[in-house]
Amino acid sequence: MDAHAHAAHDDIRSHVKTYYMIFGALMVLTMITVGVSYLELSTPLAITVALIVAGIKGSLVAMYFMHLLHERKVIYWVLMLTVIFFVFLMFVPLFTNSDKIPGTTPGTIW
Repeated sequence: MDAHAHAAHDDIRSHVKTYYMIFGALMVLTMITVGVSYLELSTPLAITVALIVAGIKGSLVAMYFMHLLHERKVIYWVLMLTVIFFVFLMFVPLFTNSDKIPGTTPGTIW
């Protein structure tokens, strides 16, 4: 085996090791998600924990399995814009709850 083939073999081996480590991390995070589901948490706290764990898992998948870790900075700016837009859309229902038209709430009269 020449030096080039040996170096390529070592490179592939390091990538496979990284994939196994990421797979292990995803399995641990999945077990955390299942474990948290058995806890008696309030609904907002349970949703917050689930979103944090899902965000970490999604980031790991995107960075390693979709190979975004070594992409250009433009990709990161687009991803950050997507995250900002997503967070904004998550808060839209909260803003609409405080904007009530008088007389439209059940049980109230003009």
